[in-house]
Amino acid sequence: MLRLHGKRILVTGAAGGLGSALVSTLLASGARVCGLVRDIQDAARLEHAIGKADLSTIVADLSQPELLPPIIAEEIKAHGPFYGLVNNAAIYPKANIATVDVAEIAAVLNINAIAAASLVQSCLPGMVSFGGGRVINIASNAFDMGMEELSSYVASKGALIGFTRVWARELGSQGITVNAVSPGAFRTDAEKIHPDPEKYNAFVLSKQALKRRADPVEFADLVTFLLSDHAGFITGQNIRIDGGWITQ
Repeated sequence: MLRLHGKRILVTGAAGGLGSALVSTLLASGARVCGLVRDIQDAARLEHAIGKADLSTIVADLSQPELLPPIIAEEIKAHGPFYGLVNNAAIYPKANIATVDVAEIAAVLNINAIAAASLVQSCLPGMVSFGGGRVINIASNAFDMGMEELSSYVASKGALIGFTRVWARELGSQGITVNAVSPGAFRTDAEKIHPDPEKYNAFVLSKQALKRRADPVEFADLVTFLLSDHAGFITGQNIRIDGGWITQ
């Protein structure tokens, strides 16, 4: 098993299907995890489900990225700096560009992408003090496909991939690696936006090279690897984990 030896990792969207699987895997790997969630109910659910002493939670509104720095500063003051940051939180409202409210587009970009930039800025001094660190931006293979009625979501994931490439170059001299992970279709609450689950399941399997559905633990194992010392020479990459849906 990969070991993270007490390193502090901040995970956003920690109560979701992929996020909670990641939190569990990181804790099992020896990390100290801070899960950023959207409300008290999510915090209680995550803490009840996992119940580990090395887990703490922060409730924060990512739709207002400018409010994040003092929240993260308080957490760092109380418990120490972060070695790793996983920008996992995302929303995915469906809307056609002909009718979508531009305020909704702004909200999606704030939560899915701009908040990631604010959190990197907040965590960066601690990573520099360690002489290195890890940033993982969770994108999506939807960026490669351009899925209809998800233009705001797809655009936000493209922004994360762009951030990844630039931040890797800007921060590499300080020993900080920055990578993106692009999951395919995992069985999580995100699939509830599809009205016919059986039809959607058949669609997914028809597109994948591997004819089975993915387990969130497989996503968690990949991210844990990228956070570990074993991935110290990997940076600026977008790594797909989608069963061969997109091949290059």
